[in-house]
Amino acid sequence: MGTGWSTTVEPAGSRSQEVTAVSLALRPVPEQVIVLTGASSGIGLVTARVAAAQGAKLVLAARNEEALRSLVEEIRAGGGSAVYVVADVGVEEDVKRIADVALAEYGRFDTWVNNAGVSIFGTIDEVSVRDMRRVYDTVLWGVVYGSLAAIRHYEQRRDGAGALINIGSVFGDRNTPLQSTYGSAKHAVHGWTDALRMEMEAKKAPVSVTLIHPGRIDTPYNEHAQSYIKDQPAHRGMIYPPEAVARAILYAAHTPIRDVYVGFQAKAVALAGALMPRLLDKVMERYMFWSQRVDRPSVPREDSALHQAGYGLHERGTHSGWHRSSSLYARAAEHQGLRRVGTWVAIPAAVLAARRFLGTNVARRH
Repeated sequence: MGTGWSTTVEPAGSRSQEVTAVSLALRPVPEQVIVLTGASSGIGLVTARVAAAQGAKLVLAARNEEALRSLVEEIRAGGGSAVYVVADVGVEEDVKRIADVALAEYGRFDTWVNNAGVSIFGTIDEVSVRDMRRVYDTVLWGVVYGSLAAIRHYEQRRDGAGALINIGSVFGDRNTPLQSTYGSAKHAVHGWTDALRMEMEAKKAPVSVTLIHPGRIDTPYNEHAQSYIKDQPAHRGMIYPPEAVARAILYAAHTPIRDVYVGFQAKAVALAGALMPRLLDKVMERYMFWSQRVDRPSVPREDSALHQAGYGLHERGTHSGWHRSSSLYARAAEHQGLRRVGTWVAIPAAVLAARRFLGTNVARRH
């Protein structure tokens, strides 16, 4: 139902040629069993609801049992099929249990989405190592454990390929002040995903590996974050809806695709970081301290979701900015020709945006 990876091979003294590695047939979403971590709020919650409406069977995981139970009841009341697993993805045994429940309930799973995440807002010298480790457990090790559980199942099955979808971040392509731990964990997620994809392709495993690169998304992750700063963490500027990420996830569930950038800003920042890193340093030093917080007191540290389950069943956060209704760039990714055009458009746009930020007369100092 889709073409798998392709790579460009350039033998010495010859023209480049594109070689298609392996064809991966993924089931349509209405016929799938989808495992989704971080399902109790934000991107996970929206994706669960959209997938259920499309007819997928769901295995939903998070730490908040009350929210998961309510969500499963909601899906079943609407005629859908879902089960939940209370799990901390930073614990390998919990992640194995998610896979076990999926197999016991449905006999298989077709897509595994590593979505769970939590952040810290604070400068590097303020954040405790204990809190850093907790972010890495969830954001990085949760992806490692989930990826291993997924590929073990896919390599054993004989009825088609499976999809592994890891949720990265704009800050996984270019880190930011105030979220150094989260961004570095996402950098590791991106690297892990790249290496895993190559290894799966080299052995012709029946696994489609996709990395989603969300820009700034309107979810409650700012309210769940551990905050070391006085003002409440929040996005300012351009903000995309979680539905845009859910659309990208479900597209990747049935169509093998390497990367999906949700929000033009995500692609522009990645390109700017690669092409003009020092200029982007200056832009982010000026802009990111101001644009990651709003003028109200921060949620107390003891109420964060870093070391305990956060409140559930909230799709959106408390951000302040330009709220987009969708991501045209992510939709363009569904068409190969438009993906190429978007990349070439993003390069000059990234340069112009950087110059505009540096040239502004409004001081955004930390």
